[in-house]
Amino acid sequence: MLVPVLLSGGVGSRLWPVSRELHPKQLLPLAGEFSMLQATLQRTDGLSAAPPLVVCNEEHRFMVAEQLRQIDIEPTALILEPAGRNTAPAVALAALHLQALDPEAVMLVLPADHLIQRVEAFSAAVAAALPLAESGRLMTFGVVPSSPETGYGYIRRGAVISTDVYDLDRFVEKPDVVTAQGYLDSGEYLWNSGMFLLRADSYLSQLEQHAPAMLAACREAMAGAASDLDFVRPDAAAFARCPSDSIDYAVMEHTDAGGVVALDCGWSDIGAWSALWEVGERDDQGNVASGDVLLDNCSDSYFRSDSRLVAATGVQNLVVVETSDAVLVADRNQVQDVKRLVSALKAQQRPEAELHAKVYRPWGSYESLVEGERFQVKRIIVNPGQKLSLQMHHHRAEHWIVVHGTAEVTCEDRVFMLAEDESTYIPLGHKHRLANPGRIPLELIEVQSGTYLGEDDIVRFEDVYGRGAESSEPPKEKDA
Repeated sequence: MLVPVLLSGGVGSRLWPVSRELHPKQLLPLAGEFSMLQATLQRTDGLSAAPPLVVCNEEHRFMVAEQLRQIDIEPTALILEPAGRNTAPAVALAALHLQALDPEAVMLVLPADHLIQRVEAFSAAVAAALPLAESGRLMTFGVVPSSPETGYGYIRRGAVISTDVYDLDRFVEKPDVVTAQGYLDSGEYLWNSGMFLLRADSYLSQLEQHAPAMLAACREAMAGAASDLDFVRPDAAAFARCPSDSIDYAVMEHTDAGGVVALDCGWSDIGAWSALWEVGERDDQGNVASGDVLLDNCSDSYFRSDSRLVAATGVQNLVVVETSDAVLVADRNQVQDVKRLVSALKAQQRPEAELHAKVYRPWGSYESLVEGERFQVKRIIVNPGQKLSLQMHHHRAEHWIVVHGTAEVTCEDRVFMLAEDESTYIPLGHKHRLANPGRIPLELIEVQSGTYLGEDDIVRFEDVYGRGAESSEPPKEKDA
């Protein structure tokens, strides 16, 4: 059984303001119609593989599940990491789960946020590595370098096994530019792609040899795992004791059973905005533009507009990215430093580090349109067949106006329907619920009024998604 294992735990801080902690780059359509996660899954279609297993975190679970549903994929499992512990433990959780299903399962480990432009070359590389992986070798994929890149780690290939397939000699850290040029000139080094092909039992055996404490913690976490809807939840206390390390450091640098396939497939890890400029379609002046963009006398720049017109004149080598609540302007050669801005936003406790103005929930989404003293206006979308929790608020009342679709409203003991252009009032302190019983998305405008409008002013009494109360006690007044 060949199983794609997608690692979807990153936050993509270098791609702020589009990528944010609670809606990271792997869940965004950065390089095409589909999200990075969806595109990663779609490129496994020709591999005769079993349904995928996805390892993600708690905050992203419903978005991941919804994106799989959108492309008609029912996963083998969705494993929720209780905490971030890097790639080696994440792969161990997947291996332990799959070994129980098939003792000979082979894992194709793929980061969920990479771009591959030539899928046929990727498929051929997997086919070349598969017999070796089935025999117990731990195979990785090294990208044939096209430039002296200092942002990637490298792999030195060893003795030839077959065409484009080699023993693994060693991993090396991200080099300076002179060292990287030497690697490129030698022809012996490949970029470290972070993709692997290995049997679950072979990986666990190597982990037991080289990182036994990590394996013990992962075994204990999976032994105490609980199933919740479509999710597998490893025991949080056990997993918290797990050391944090990458699969490179924990296993691949120590094993004598490693192999590497040279891969030339138009690969990029989309690690910064400059990567999207490199892979994008440029105009005659070297610009890549996405969205509502108007340019005059600009060159070699990347422009992205998500919600309004972006106009530029007389600039070069820039990255300009606009969202509904933030604008990034950066030198194209210094976009790796965007992560410093994200750190500054977090230090200031700015919500823009974590959330977009549009926030996704398991039932749909909400978007803040206007906020002022004692009032807020939101657009709410409820997906077909979904419903919000039965809840109440201590400090706000709400008015709901249906714009599109049909709403089923619960307010205290009343349950009634609202059609388009109809409205209702939810008084402060009343138990209420909103549901969409129809087959099309429900869109409504919510006007909140009160002394405190924070999202933590929610007490949940019943929730089909297994979420607890946001607040069991009334929150403090906003101006207290």
